[in-house]
Parts: sequence; C-alpha cells; structure tokens
Amino acid sequence: MLAVIFGRPGCPYCVRAKALAEKLTAEREDFNYRYVDIQSEGITKADLEKTIGKPVATVPQIFLDLQHIGGCTDFEALVKERGLIA
Repeated sequence: MLAVIFGRPGCPYCVRAKALAEKLTAEREDFNYRYVDIQSEGITKADLEKTIGKPVATVPQIFLDLQHIGGCTDFEALVKERGLIA
C-alpha cells in the first residue's frame, strides 16, 4: 500500500496523519507513504479539487493506492477498520 498525504506546515491534522503513516511504514513491510507539502510544492486547494473531483476545504487530503480516502480522521478510521496496526 502507498499513502500519499497532501498537507501543509503547522497543520495538526497533517502532523497526525504523517505520524500514523510513519508508524504503519515501521510496522508493516507492505506499507509506504509520501508526504507532499502543498505550500513548498506550489499546490493549491483548487489543484487538489481538480484531482479529487470535489471541493477541498481542509488538509490533509490523503490517497491510498491512488484512491482518495479523505482527511486525517478518515485515514485513522480506515486503518482501524482494516486492522492495519496491532
């Protein structure tokens, strides 16, 4: 699995999502992630909206294996639902 997290500096939910992805990467051989700082990369919420296909009000925006799953709480719920962390 590959998670791609689009976030920005200073965002507490982005920090939480990145920490969860780091934990998954450390615990599982089949998981990896990439964090994209939207500010340093020059990516706007409008750019994300084009990719996702719906309005984006907040970050992070997270994709798992190229499928948009939502924000931090959606990511946490998915990890729990799938039992990805012991």
